[in-house]
Amino acid sequence: MKINKICFVCLGNICRSSAADEIFRQLTIRKGTEEEFTIDSAGTYGGHAGELPDPRMRAAGKKRGYNFTHRSRRVRPDDFNNFDLLLAMDDSVYESHSRLAPSVEALQKLERMADYIPSHFGYDYVPDPYYEGADGFELVLDMLEEGCEVLYESLERE
Repeated sequence: MKINKICFVCLGNICRSSAADEIFRQLTIRKGTEEEFTIDSAGTYGGHAGELPDPRMRAAGKKRGYNFTHRSRRVRPDDFNNFDLLLAMDDSVYESHSRLAPSVEALQKLERMADYIPSHFGYDYVPDPYYEGADGFELVLDMLEEGCEVLYESLERE
């Protein structure tokens, strides 16, 4: 099965997953394949629903040429039907989202974003920069840029 519908998932959908959403989208535009992909992001926590990404993430992204405009939404059980691949930013998000899987087959669509980040940057997950300073947002962007590139390359090989 060709994977072309991807949803990035984190806690609030205002930092990590919304950034990954736009980073991967921009990558497909640069490669001329944007029409081949459906890209979205969501959070396991719904308290930020409808909000733009965190202003600190938007500022860090802007310095790299990204415009993070995704509006936060909470994950839905039908995400497992609507997407071919769901990428959780950390183990807590993975566990929370896995409980929504309607079947064992659907659960196989859920993976960890860190598995696509070979450098790891000292982590086995994508850390939440929400409670960190500016360096935390830069680290996450470094991780997601590498991870999105590796993800894209792996999908191209399939």
